[in-house]
Amino acid sequence: MITAVPVELTDAALAADVVDGLALVEKRLRLAAQAQHQVLTEASAHLIEAGGKRLRPTLVLLAAQFGNARDERVVPAAVAIELTHLATLYHDDVMDEADTRRGSESANSRWNNTVAILTGDFLFARASQILADLGPEAIRIQAETFTRLVTGQIAETVGPQPGDDPFEHYLGVVTQKTASLIATAGQFGAMFSGASADIIARIKPACAALGVAFQLSDDILDVASESAQSGKTPGTDLREGIRTLPVLHALRSAGSSSWGDDAPGPARAADRRLVELLSMGELTDPGLHAEALRLLRSHKAMELARADLHDWANKARSEILGLPDVPARTAFEALCEFVVERTG
Repeated sequence: MITAVPVELTDAALAADVVDGLALVEKRLRLAAQAQHQVLTEASAHLIEAGGKRLRPTLVLLAAQFGNARDERVVPAAVAIELTHLATLYHDDVMDEADTRRGSESANSRWNNTVAILTGDFLFARASQILADLGPEAIRIQAETFTRLVTGQIAETVGPQPGDDPFEHYLGVVTQKTASLIATAGQFGAMFSGASADIIARIKPACAALGVAFQLSDDILDVASESAQSGKTPGTDLREGIRTLPVLHALRSAGSSSWGDDAPGPARAADRRLVELLSMGELTDPGLHAEALRLLRSHKAMELARADLHDWANKARSEILGLPDVPARTAFEALCEFVVERTG
């Protein structure tokens, strides 16, 4: 089941084009999951059947509106982008030892790590097969994107090294691991619809900035939400000791009170206690986790993280406003608004 794209497409013709395109993408995803071995077919279809927003193929379809949206290369490009994304999820779940994904049992849990890894490899191969039919430029871009994606994953895995700035390291990971594929989605849509070079040059960085903004909003929701708005239990990253943007802002303020030089003693004590908790790494103790979550929610680190989110959304918007004034541009603008508004 596909959940709706998180913006309302107010133009009827645009909405019809995107709906029709996504239906074709869904059909071809299921065809791509077919393999000679039954277990591989079942495992490949597992996450496809679990659904999702299909954000990346939607961006391909929206970007194609700036050229010939009906070009026969657009849908295969969208399929290849989503297959690449799905493949990374299989590998992520193995690395994270995840039990669930999209509300269903993860592939590594249902089968085992080996099956999950091989399934991810298979989907990467399927994406490459599709792109090979679209020409050498498509393969080159995909290879560069995959290089950035893996580099970002390695950087996240090993963490910042001595002398590295934690903020620069974090944004490097997000830009490479998350935003690179989203940027390529926009690039492919414009490129394979025959849009001009000027349009491609704006859509790619716009989608990259949107990708960063979506990750920042997920980080904020993980702390701020009282429900599973972000698709996972609030405070999950905090529990696992993952230093997301709000945590990094809180730790940076360790040398001074988050409330200013004239802050009362209780505020300074709360600041010190939060830094102490965040420095522990994983917070598996329910009491300590709840305390850290409460202190972080009321810390000015959340304001700083939201300011960063606004900055990245505005970066995307500044590129988008330079695009031709067609309904797809309005949809891209709505995405910029949504990614900020979803954090409250």
